[in-house]
Amino acid sequence: MFLYFIIALAVGILAGTFTGLIPGIHINLVSLILLSFLESLSNIPSIILAIFIVSMAITHTFLDFIPSIFLGAPEEDSFLSILPGHQMLKKGEAHNAIILTLYGSIIGLIIILIFTPVFIYLLPLIFETSKKIIPFVLIFVSIYLILREKKFHLALIIFLLAGFLGYLALNSPVKEPLLPLLTGLFGSSALIISLKNKIQIPKQKITKLKEIKITKKEIKNVSLGAMISAPLSSFLPGIGAGHAAVIGSEIIPQTNRGFLTMLGAINTIVMGLSFITVFSIGRTRTGAALAVKQILSEITLSNVYLILTTIIISGILSFLIAIKISKIFSKNITKISYSKLSLTIILLLTTLITIFSNPLGLLVFATATSLGIFTILSGARRINLMGALLVPTILFYLF
Repeated sequence: MFLYFIIALAVGILAGTFTGLIPGIHINLVSLILLSFLESLSNIPSIILAIFIVSMAITHTFLDFIPSIFLGAPEEDSFLSILPGHQMLKKGEAHNAIILTLYGSIIGLIIILIFTPVFIYLLPLIFETSKKIIPFVLIFVSIYLILREKKFHLALIIFLLAGFLGYLALNSPVKEPLLPLLTGLFGSSALIISLKNKIQIPKQKITKLKEIKITKKEIKNVSLGAMISAPLSSFLPGIGAGHAAVIGSEIIPQTNRGFLTMLGAINTIVMGLSFITVFSIGRTRTGAALAVKQILSEITLSNVYLILTTIIISGILSFLIAIKISKIFSKNITKISYSKLSLTIILLLTTLITIFSNPLGLLVFATATSLGIFTILSGARRINLMGALLVPTILFYLF
């Protein structure tokens, strides 16, 4: 059994490294493929398959900021890193930006351990009551984020358009609707803009780890911001890591460095606690958690201990792997044609959607990409595009 655990952990870390580095290939996609072969894998203990999913998911949260910052090709949980991360990229400090997100993910591991008992024993007591107010909490968060915009009318239009598109995608015969929807809104749109702008990347500095420090005040602010906001998005549907980061930074003001660190922390916390939420209240907050729930027909407390062990081990190993890969990116990013790389990734994303979705999925992808481009060019914050998930969720709970 121990050997199976080590193998599942190692393979999961490799898979998470791959999904984290390749834009558009999300852990949900790999989880879906695994579930489709579940019957043929019946000779493998189900907990081992679950360990693979957990280690892949946690590794993904450590690695997925690398394409966001270096390539401007984010996913829905890392797109807010583009602004401060790209600023550091243009200064030749992209490696430093990656390290800051990794520091945050390590802080996130500690917070996961702190909040696990709370989620196990307290969440079941408050969840039934909280279900009634979920849509109103989501409406409040949505209105708050829109009103924070200087051009709030524009933000409202983008939010509603994204919401309408999300509702249509999720309630029509689109196969794997989240793949074309989120890839278009947050991935291909940014890549097309980078093609248009013909970005030139300066030579990147590789600073030693011991010289990339965060102050005690930054650690305190990041930890408080993440502890206040991340647990909410771990069980509230439609609230992603991006929303949690904005909420956390509003409550506890952050510097650009602190914001990147907090994004890393929240990304890992949301993913890690989503597995605890499945055990606690039987609800799935992430695609990976849904896969674990389907693999393990019943999650026991001993399963939770094993999942927590997997989270910590895969997180520490992923930290070391991400540092090495960030150095490789820093050394070689200027040798690669950014335009050709962006075009290759766009073609790859289109191919994946063609394979895993259907013609309607391609239509959703094209529409989402257009809306994403409009949002970037308008100067509105891209977090308003999360209306694609928030509006359908609000409507579901209201009606």
